[in-house]
Amino acid sequence: MELSETLSEIDHLDTDERECIENCVRAVEVCEWCADECLGDEGMEKCARLCRDVADVASLNARFMARDSNYSTQLAEVCAGVSEECSEECERHDDDHCQLCADVLEDCVESCRNMVA
Repeated sequence: MELSETLSEIDHLDTDERECIENCVRAVEVCEWCADECLGDEGMEKCARLCRDVADVASLNARFMARDSNYSTQLAEVCAGVSEECSEECERHDDDHCQLCADVLEDCVESCRNMVA
């Protein structure tokens, strides 16, 4: 079953919340990949650390939203902030994995900010 199909089964989620969860899951996947690619490359330590931070926070945010936690809004704000910082760091690097990561994170930032608004 696709993630979007699974999310459609969760009654309390609206369209924007489903989109945010999907964007957070994509952020987790691309950040884990990007961090792994950065490991061992000189000058990529900050990128790898931020990617790992995003992967952890975005995963937690998706889980909090899925269970309708009272802390979802606060966590979405944190997720947007760390994702934005990571996206800016990834944009500084020419590697394909960093560029793709930055693109995916822009969607995550936007959808998390919509959850805060």
